[in-house]
Amino acid sequence: QDAIDRKEKRSETFKTAVHGLEMDTPALKTEELGRRAPQWVRDNLVTMCMRCREPFNAITRRRHHCRACGYVVCARCSDYRAELQYDGNRLNRVCQECYVFLMGHVVLEDREEKHKGILEKEAAEVSGRSLLCSSLQMLDKNGKGGTRGWFVIPQDDPLVLYMYAAPQDVRAHTSIPLLGYRVRELPQENSRHLFQLVQSGQVHTFLADTEELKQRWMRVMARCAAGITHPEEGEEDAE
Repeated sequence: QDAIDRKEKRSETFKTAVHGLEMDTPALKTEELGRRAPQWVRDNLVTMCMRCREPFNAITRRRHHCRACGYVVCARCSDYRAELQYDGNRLNRVCQECYVFLMGHVVLEDREEKHKGILEKEAAEVSGRSLLCSSLQMLDKNGKGGTRGWFVIPQDDPLVLYMYAAPQDVRAHTSIPLLGYRVRELPQENSRHLFQLVQSGQVHTFLADTEELKQRWMRVMARCAAGITHPEEGEEDAE
């Protein structure tokens, strides 16, 4: 019963639309870094380093976990060692941010500081306070193939649809301004739940996993495209 209660509480605060994917990985408070073992972010939830935002690949940029915060980071961003209290004060691999906090050492940056762009919104952060988020597939022009991703309409930026490659990526790779688009439902084809965003010559076709999810996306997109940015009464923050 306790497990059921905890599951229901998590579901109320943040629900996911597909495959039972849990996004509410608890983050350690700053004062707990090094004192408690973190819950690691799963490798398959990110496609890029959660610190420097560079994409991972199998050869030159591989995944590592910071033993202090649990983030998935590249070798360059985790090339630090710090004593962690929960591991008997032994030296462990940590990311730069945790190293600075735990050791009190200033690290000189050898790369230029980047200003956050419009796409640099962390998926997990905006998903937790979104009008709607879920996995969708955006089809190519001929409708035969496409790209599956994690789509989010943030509450604080409701006129833009963001597409992430994975649910906890720290940078979106595509954004679509929704204002002025029309939402068009397509006939159900081979049990596929299709709908489109249409504006002049621009057409974006999406494939949802269920009919219910398709209808929710169509409703939220239509409201945002019309400039109605507040959630509907009774509408949950995220799916």
